[in-house]
Amino acid sequence: MTEDVRALAAGVLLQVLGHGRSLDQVLPEAQASITDARNGALLQELCYGTIRWYYRLDAILRQLLDRPLKSRDADIRCLLLIGLYQLDRLALPQRVAVHSTVQATRALDKDWARGLVNAILRNFQRRRESLLPTACDAPEALYAHPLWLIERLRTDWPDEWAVILVANNARPPFTLRINRQRLTRNEYMERLSENALSAVAVPHAPQAVCLDKPVAVSALPGFACGDVSVQDAAAQLAAGLLDLAPGQRVLDACAAPGGKTSHILETEPAVQLTAVDIDAARLRRVASNLTRLTLRADLVEGDAGAPGDWWDGRLYQRILLDVPCSGTGVIRRHPDIKLLRRAGDVNALAGRQAAILDALWPLLAPGGMLLYSTCSVLKAENSGQIGNFLARHGNAVEVTIGAAWGHGCTHGRQIFPGENRMDGFYFACVRKNS
Repeated sequence: MTEDVRALAAGVLLQVLGHGRSLDQVLPEAQASITDARNGALLQELCYGTIRWYYRLDAILRQLLDRPLKSRDADIRCLLLIGLYQLDRLALPQRVAVHSTVQATRALDKDWARGLVNAILRNFQRRRESLLPTACDAPEALYAHPLWLIERLRTDWPDEWAVILVANNARPPFTLRINRQRLTRNEYMERLSENALSAVAVPHAPQAVCLDKPVAVSALPGFACGDVSVQDAAAQLAAGLLDLAPGQRVLDACAAPGGKTSHILETEPAVQLTAVDIDAARLRRVASNLTRLTLRADLVEGDAGAPGDWWDGRLYQRILLDVPCSGTGVIRRHPDIKLLRRAGDVNALAGRQAAILDALWPLLAPGGMLLYSTCSVLKAENSGQIGNFLARHGNAVEVTIGAAWGHGCTHGRQIFPGENRMDGFYFACVRKNS
């Protein structure tokens, strides 16, 4: 297979834009054909960056094309978007960017498109300053988000919506969780310094460290032996909110890929933890993480919304419910969410979340606590969801989260993406009356 990086990137974009596949599904397949590490990094940059700025780039391209490309030439359209991304957002020599993108038409077996790609990119270079104000006048292009999401955020967060959109387009931080069973955060930061890796401690998350630059996990001292894991700082708040104690039976529902599962066990190794996930392949990732960290939990393949199929009948003192959600708080890590999510998905997801909440509530012991979390910033999935749950269940009482992070809501607490180097997350604690 060819190692023309821009042609490979066009193929990845075509799968996302044309076939609705996620970057997590498609990009590893393309990277498997890369033999040069620098090309692998460039491929990732082109794919993530072009998708991150898709709505802006698409508006620019529509201004530059005399007429839309035919559907059979969708790969050339993807290549043009990649070319525009390089010229608009990347600090690459523009001559190299244009030449390499034009050359990629051969790898796509579309040699006829050489002249078109060259003309479009050079036209953008000439007209950039006069073109951008007109092309990026619409909200979708200005904020590089779909209009439905812009409007939803504006409704939910009238004072913060624009800040959230800007944060969504930023590059995500590379955050680590130090295994408190093995060493302290300060001790690990010293090891990072000894390995010429610069990092800062993240406030509010006692085991969180943020590196100045991302690195391969193989470059992290002690990663292989379980000293450290990669996990966003907001996700690290969950274990502390559970108020864990030795001997508790704890259920981690919707557990994959297992970051919170392992953090629970690092925080309190003496709990009896059951981790449930509906996806067998993703559950294997949980097992792999636990093995690396020399931790143990009972792993169960099952639907959190149908506990009758897997529950042993013994009540839990703690339930962590990190529900499937829109992912609107982690768009900076998964920019394809902007392309793959639809407005109607939110109500469908909220219905699924409510069903899981109702199904798991009977599994919680009297006096026990359920921690509900999402990586969403939409109220229908967060404070609205918990408000409806409390109205349905008279024996459910909200436990107020007193914290210096995030923002208090009608119910629960919301973190916006980018605050204190964290992803957008929501948490709510609910206790069952005795």
